[in-house]
Amino acid sequence: MTPPHPSDGRDATHSVAALLAPDILVMLDEEPENVALEVEEVHPADLADVAEALPKERVAEFLSALPAARAADVLEYLNDELRSDVLEAMSTRQAAELVTQMTPDDRADVLEALAEENEERAEEILEQIPREAREETERLLAYEPYSAGGLMTTEFVSVPEALTVEEALQRVRAMARAERREAMYTVYTTDEAGRLRGVLSLRELLAAPEGARIADLAWSEVVTVAPTAEQEEVARLTSNYGFVAVPVVDAERRLLGVVTVDDVIGVIEEEQTEDVQKLGGMEAIDEPYLAASFWTMIRKRVGWLAALFVGELFTATVMQQFEDELKVAVVLTLFIPLIVSSGGNSGSQATSLVIRAMALQEVRLRDWWKVARRELPTGLTLGVILGVIGVFRVLLWEWLGLWRPQPHYQLVALTVGIAVMGVVTFGSLAGSMLPFLLRRIGFDPASASAPFVATLVDVTGLAIYFLAAALVLRGTLL
Repeated sequence: MTPPHPSDGRDATHSVAALLAPDILVMLDEEPENVALEVEEVHPADLADVAEALPKERVAEFLSALPAARAADVLEYLNDELRSDVLEAMSTRQAAELVTQMTPDDRADVLEALAEENEERAEEILEQIPREAREETERLLAYEPYSAGGLMTTEFVSVPEALTVEEALQRVRAMARAERREAMYTVYTTDEAGRLRGVLSLRELLAAPEGARIADLAWSEVVTVAPTAEQEEVARLTSNYGFVAVPVVDAERRLLGVVTVDDVIGVIEEEQTEDVQKLGGMEAIDEPYLAASFWTMIRKRVGWLAALFVGELFTATVMQQFEDELKVAVVLTLFIPLIVSSGGNSGSQATSLVIRAMALQEVRLRDWWKVARRELPTGLTLGVILGVIGVFRVLLWEWLGLWRPQPHYQLVALTVGIAVMGVVTFGSLAGSMLPFLLRRIGFDPASASAPFVATLVDVTGLAIYFLAAALVLRGTLL
């Protein structure tokens, strides 16, 4: 079988998986011993797609037909729900054999996800893992899942700083032959107590002159994180410095593990997904969209929708306060959608810009005044531009006779222009300040979603609009 080329994309991969799945089923029924040979050139990620295309009850059988190390690689790529189902379907001994073959951080992640569904089953598998691997896994499970300790792997390369280049290379070769699969491209140097002293790349080690001491070659300025550091901090360091791995050290600077770039990519994707969902006006969902249950979707979405609905009810209150003006100048109602949408759009723009700047640490809480001074003239300028467009629209309709003639259409046009300018200015300022307010009181700034800002500006926008109408049209319509 020919593995799909990486450049084919995910759609092509899934279509190939769908084509391979029937052949795999036939082989499992007739020649299960040949399955491993037929798929030995297929990437584990693609085999995971094949497994997900199989009937759920046959996935465990498919993995059992593969060598344990190969099956463990495939298991890492399965979605959480299917992976948990497979581990529950297998015998405890077979499941323990598979997770033992995983890298320590992936092993801990798999058992942690399984424990959320079936804690007893996770404990059974953990008990069957060899003692050294079990103790290592328990240490990783002791850390918070979204911390550096929860992300790190203990499969890293470290050598004593007193070694020569030749001695260090012998150590690295021995580690590589022992199938230490992660963080092989960065070499850390330690002192006799295991404290981190320096770092160098594998390329620098290979290119080093013979007889040189590792202590003289390694960089002594090493950027590290504590095991309690949040995963966002690890992602920021990896992005800023272009690291392949970030070392995790304890209070005495002893090297505990490293967070590799593949785990950081997962963190970045997870954080971006969470922020996008919050910006859409809902709680973040911790699982894939299609894997989320019906009631999970309801629970995650109804809270914000209810809050926004209650907020929108205040628009009726505002309109009621100006009921007399609306009775006399019914034409004002034609421009309500124009007014409120302009303010909501400008507020959403400002909110999105500030939230992203906060995520990238381009602005901090103390920078709120700088942002306000920037957004106030920006919002005012945008409001003037949109206000002029609104005035022109009212005048054009009157000149072209596209509506019933209005005796004071110039004043109506002026009202629309002033209202748009005020609403857009307020929307930009409110939208930019809301993330700072939420962070100040301990909430995630991403909660300042576009719907939330739009609801806020809808209510205030109507008030601004009708106040402008009352002032400009006073004496002409009342």
